[in-house]
Amino acid sequence: MNSLTTIVIVIVAVAICLVLIYLFGTSKNSGKSTGKSKNRNVIIRDATKKLAQNPHHVPALNALSDLYYREHLWDKAFPLFDLMLNLAPSNKDIDPFQAALRQGICALKLKKPEDALRGLASAVKLNKESFEANYYLALAYYQGGEYEKAVPYLKRSLIYNQDANNVHEYLGLSLYNLKQYRDSLPFLKRALTDNPENKAVLFGMADSMQQTGFGDKALKVFMHLRPDPEFGARSCLSAGIMHMNAGMLDKAEQDFEIGLKHSNVMPEISLEIKYRLAGCYVQNKKMDQGLILLREIQAVNPSYRDVSSLITRYQELKQNSNLQIYLTAGNSDFVALCRKIVMSYYEKSSVKILDLAVTSDNTEILTEIETTKWEDIILFRFYRSTGTIGELHVRDFHGRIRDIKAGRGICLAAGVFSDEGRNYIEGRPIDLIDKPGLVRILKRIGS
Repeated sequence: MNSLTTIVIVIVAVAICLVLIYLFGTSKNSGKSTGKSKNRNVIIRDATKKLAQNPHHVPALNALSDLYYREHLWDKAFPLFDLMLNLAPSNKDIDPFQAALRQGICALKLKKPEDALRGLASAVKLNKESFEANYYLALAYYQGGEYEKAVPYLKRSLIYNQDANNVHEYLGLSLYNLKQYRDSLPFLKRALTDNPENKAVLFGMADSMQQTGFGDKALKVFMHLRPDPEFGARSCLSAGIMHMNAGMLDKAEQDFEIGLKHSNVMPEISLEIKYRLAGCYVQNKKMDQGLILLREIQAVNPSYRDVSSLITRYQELKQNSNLQIYLTAGNSDFVALCRKIVMSYYEKSSVKILDLAVTSDNTEILTEIETTKWEDIILFRFYRSTGTIGELHVRDFHGRIRDIKAGRGICLAAGVFSDEGRNYIEGRPIDLIDKPGLVRILKRIGS
C-alpha cells in the first residue's frame, strides 16, 4: 500500500466519523427539543383538564401561569395571575406577592395601566424591599404620565439595585417632566453613560441644561439632534430660539427651516416653529415669506397667539418701508431714521443735533433748531412700542424737558397715548404724535 492510498483511507475515515458525530448530535438535540415540547404539551393538557373541572385548581393555575410567564405569553398569563390575585386572600397555596407582582407585570406589558397599578401596588405593600415591585410600579405610573408618583418608587428601586438598567433613565425623565431640571441632570447623565444613543435622555438633558444656565452645552446637543426623526423638530425649535435670542437670525432661520422639513411633527410644535420663523423672516426683511407662514398658521388655528394682529401689522409695513424700519430694524437703522425725522420735522429750518441718547425704553435727540421766524432748543423722544404710552411716561418726558431747559418737546410713538397723558400736556410745551401722525411723517420724508 503506497502513501497516497493511506492518505485517502485516513481522509475517508475522518469524514465518516464527522458524519456520525453530526447525526448523533442532531438526534440528541432533537430528542431534547422533542422532550421539552412534549413536557410543555403535557403541562398545558393536564392543567387545562384540571381547570375545566375546577377553575380554581391552584396547582394547575400555578403550573400553567408559570409556563406562560416564562415564555412571555403575557396575554395568556395575565388572566391566570389576575384570578390568582383575587383567590390569594382565601387560599394559602397561592403566593400572594408573586401573584400580585406577575399580574402587574403582565398588565403593564399588555398596556392595561389600571390593572397593572392594582397588582403592583399590592406587591409593594407585601414586600416594600422588592426591587421588581418598586420598579414596575414606578414604570406603571411613568407610562401613565404620573411622574410625581413614579419618583419615590424609582428612588427606592435604586436603593435595592444601584446598577439596574433604565432606572436612572426613568427617574431623570420623570424629574425633567416635573420641571425639576437641576435635580434631573445627574440621573440623565448617568443614563446617557449607560446608553449614549438614548435620544429621549439626550434631549431631556439638553433642555435641562438650557433651563439651568448651561446654554452653550445645550445648544450643541440641540444642533446634534436636529436630524433625529423623533426629537429633531423640538431640537430645531429650541436651537432656533437660542440663536434668535443671541441675535443670530440667519442661524435661527436655518434651525426653523430644518424643523419644518420633519414629518409627523406634533401640531403645536409645527405652529410654534412657523411662528418663530415668521418673526425671523420679518426681522431679516423677508416680509412676504413671513406673511405666508402667518397665514398658514391662521388657516390652521385662527386664534393662535397674536397672528391676526401681526398679519395686519406686517401688511401695513409692506406699504411703508420707513414704518418697517421704525418698528423692526436694528438700533443703528432706527436711530438713522430718527435723525432723518428730526432733520425734516420743521420745513425750511436749520437743525443742529446737540445730543443723542438710546435706552431700552426710548431714543432721545436734543436739537437746536433755527428758522426765519424763531430759534429754540427742541427735545425729540421716540417710542417704538405699539402699545399705550401712559401719563407716567409723559410726566417723565416733561421733567426731562425742564431739566435740560429745552423750549419744547416732541414725543412720537408707534402706538397711542392714554387720555390721561393727553390731558397732562394741556398748557405745557409738549406735542404728542401717535401712530397715525407718525405714519404721515414717515410717508412725507420718503425712503
